[in-house]
Amino acid sequence: MVGKLDGVVAVVTGASSGIGEATVRRLAAEGASIVMIARRRDRLEKLSASLSSEGSKTLVIEADITDRAQARGTIEQTVAKLGRLDILVNNAGTMLVGPFADAPEEEWERMIAVNVHAVLTMTRAALPHLIRAAEDSPRRVSDLVTISSTAGRVARPGTGVYSLTKFAVNAFSESLRQEMQAKRVRVGLVEPGIVQTELDTHIRSGVREAVAKQTEGVERLLPEDVADAVAFVVTRDRRVAVNEILVRAGAQTW
Repeated sequence: MVGKLDGVVAVVTGASSGIGEATVRRLAAEGASIVMIARRRDRLEKLSASLSSEGSKTLVIEADITDRAQARGTIEQTVAKLGRLDILVNNAGTMLVGPFADAPEEEWERMIAVNVHAVLTMTRAALPHLIRAAEDSPRRVSDLVTISSTAGRVARPGTGVYSLTKFAVNAFSESLRQEMQAKRVRVGLVEPGIVQTELDTHIRSGVREAVAKQTEGVERLLPEDVADAVAFVVTRDRRVAVNEILVRAGAQTW
C-alpha cells in the first residue's frame, strides 16, 4: 500500500516521547523516512527499532537543539545521509509554569531556549532544503509545522513566560508563512490544549500539584490526537495550506 508521504524525509524534534514519538509513528505510517531528534538516545533507538521492524526507514540523531551548532548539525546530517528534507516538525518544548514572582530565572531561560531559540535555529537551518524540496520533489510542496499551544492564545495566571514563548512562535510562524508562500513551503501551527505527556513532570513540586488540581476532571488529549493533526497538515494536496489547527480537550474551557 502506497502512503501519502512515500519518498518524503521528515525531521521531528523532541521525538523520544509524547507528541514527538506519536508524530514519528504517524508520519512513518504514511510512508515517510523519519529523522528522530532528541537528547535521550536510548528511547530513540528503541523507537527506531520498532519502526524498522515495520519497514520504516529511520535515522536517530542525539542532540541538544538549544545548542546552535548541534541544531544545525542535525539538518546537515539529515541531508548528508538521506539526501533531502521535505518536512520539519518543531515539536521539542518545555513547560515550566508557576507564579512569576517565585519562578527561578533558570526556568525562564530554559523555556526561551527550547521553545523559541531552538525553533528559530532549526527553522533557519532547514529552510534552504525545504525550498529545494518544494521545487524538485514529486509533491512540489514542503512543510514546516511547529507545535504551539492554547497558551499561545490565552495567557493564564502562572503561565506568563510559557505563554510568552508560544505567542512568540505563533507570530513568527505567521510572518514566515507570508514570506514562504510563493516558494510553496507551507508553514503551519498545531496548537494543542491539555495533553497526556511528560510536560507536567518537569514542573516544580508544589506548583505541579496546583496545576493538577486546576485540570482535575478534564479528560486529556492523547499524543496521537495531536499527531493526527500534524499528519492532516502535511498530507494535503499542494493546492491546500492548513496554516493553523487548534485542538483542545473536549472539556477544556480555555
